[in-house]
Amino acid sequence: MSQVLHPPQGAVRQAVSVALAEDLLPLGDLTAALLPRAAIGRAAFVSRGHGVVAGTACVVETCRQVDHALVVRVLRDDGTEVAPEDEIIEVRGAMASIVTSERTALNFLCHLSGIASLTARYVAAAGARNPATRVLDTRKTTPGLRALEKAAVRAGGGFNHRGSLSEGVLVKDNHLGHTGITEAVRRARELWPGRMVEVECDRVEQVREAAEAGATIVLCDNMSPDELRHCAELVRSIAGVSSRTLVEASGGISLDTVGEFAAAGADLVSVGALTHSAPVLDVGLDLKAAEVSGLG
Repeated sequence: MSQVLHPPQGAVRQAVSVALAEDLLPLGDLTAALLPRAAIGRAAFVSRGHGVVAGTACVVETCRQVDHALVVRVLRDDGTEVAPEDEIIEVRGAMASIVTSERTALNFLCHLSGIASLTARYVAAAGARNPATRVLDTRKTTPGLRALEKAAVRAGGGFNHRGSLSEGVLVKDNHLGHTGITEAVRRARELWPGRMVEVECDRVEQVREAAEAGATIVLCDNMSPDELRHCAELVRSIAGVSSRTLVEASGGISLDTVGEFAAAGADLVSVGALTHSAPVLDVGLDLKAAEVSGLG
């Protein structure tokens, strides 16, 4: 299935605006003011490691907001694998503007490429054991950057879980303190027909009830691969489910174990670490040429 890799432009524009305000207010880039106004240069954002690119739209937008005259060329788009010394983006124009853009652009590019790179590793590990298993993110995202981080997950080959609380129903343990599984699924179907209805389960009897109630997805939380296998077989054996109920594994799943859950029959594996614990991809800005005037 084809996925849109870039986040919505509105989300990019807003995130970059906030980041630049954080970096430039109240007096602007004091050090860049030391450079000659006629200083023109060409620089490149260069990978220092192996990974997957994400966040190029944020780099382009950062340069645009700093200086409309900067010429930016994306050499490797989101979702592209890179190795050390690979140039990702080239920028040409006033050196003062380039260095002012540098840190904000790198913060986005390194962080989002880190998410894409970690996601790609999870996708590869799961796919090696079960190509049908999809790796999902969660809502454990940086406040204000959710759309960007979820796009980075897509760039890495993963898929998105709910983007917000209004995108679907997920009945968790705290909800079940005040309602039952069957009633929760029934009520959700009544209020929002056609919406995803997922139920978090940590016991086999909950899995059975959720499947019999017709949940869209049964989330097996903090289970072992063997327990997940048993629950997946149970869900698929239950008669009377109007459409196939998907089985999701979640809870502390690592790169070392994601393949086991995929092999055990998980349709979906959700991993909060994709967005809350991904190490950055090391990227730097290297000056390639400098002039006193003209673009060369």
